[in-house]
Amino acid sequence: MTVLKIAIAGAGGRMGRILIEAIAEAPDATLAGALDVAGAPGIGQDAAAFLGKPAGVPIAVELAEGLAGADYLIDFTRPEGTLRHLAYCAEHGIKMIIGTTGFDAAGKAAIAAAAEKTAIMLAPNMSVGVNVTLKLLELAAKSLSEGYDIEIIEAHHRYKVDAPSGTALKMGEVVADALGRDLKDCAVYGREGVTGERDPSTIGFATVRGGDIVGDHTVLFAGIGERIEISHKSSSRVTYAHGALRAARFLADKANGLYDMQDVLALKR
Repeated sequence: MTVLKIAIAGAGGRMGRILIEAIAEAPDATLAGALDVAGAPGIGQDAAAFLGKPAGVPIAVELAEGLAGADYLIDFTRPEGTLRHLAYCAEHGIKMIIGTTGFDAAGKAAIAAAAEKTAIMLAPNMSVGVNVTLKLLELAAKSLSEGYDIEIIEAHHRYKVDAPSGTALKMGEVVADALGRDLKDCAVYGREGVTGERDPSTIGFATVRGGDIVGDHTVLFAGIGERIEISHKSSSRVTYAHGALRAARFLADKANGLYDMQDVLALKR
């Protein structure tokens, strides 16, 4: 059995620890590196010490140290950090599983360029359930293309720094593509005051931030006399970790290329 040698970015954070625990429980994966920003708690300490089962992998700041033994990097950090890691991974042939959200057009272009040198799986949400939901949204949008107003409502914890969420935006992109629209031209991200009647060609977004909500997403198709709601609610970040490991397994035989979770789950036609 091939063992996946995986490094974790943001190893001292909440998601980083969940990923480290998932790797410790996986029979085909091992923790091979750990990264975090300078000044973060735990720098220099064993990345798995919190489990009571040290892995012999200290949390490093320098990329060369933190990625020396890794073939994969799982990164759920911030765009600026991920792009720094991206350049190093592309240069050294380290495969990446990127769950970071909030990339601008230049960041997305950099990821696409790096994918010519190494294999990258980029997804705003790695939950298997969310990605099945995206497939359901594609079907629903095609069937409800006329006479239904579309709104996307998402809720996350108080610490989330970007809005709408990357998952909500991905849902909007899937719906817009299914309708033959460009989300950039039809998205409405806020309403206030006298807005006039709703333009039926738009896709609206509403954002909620509070407490410890892991992630709730609902796409509402509102027609006359009925409405359809397709929802996904996360109660634990563990689903993201399991999806990330599934993505690493998918990339095992890929030398380069840019993929998403729809590829991993074989949901593309």
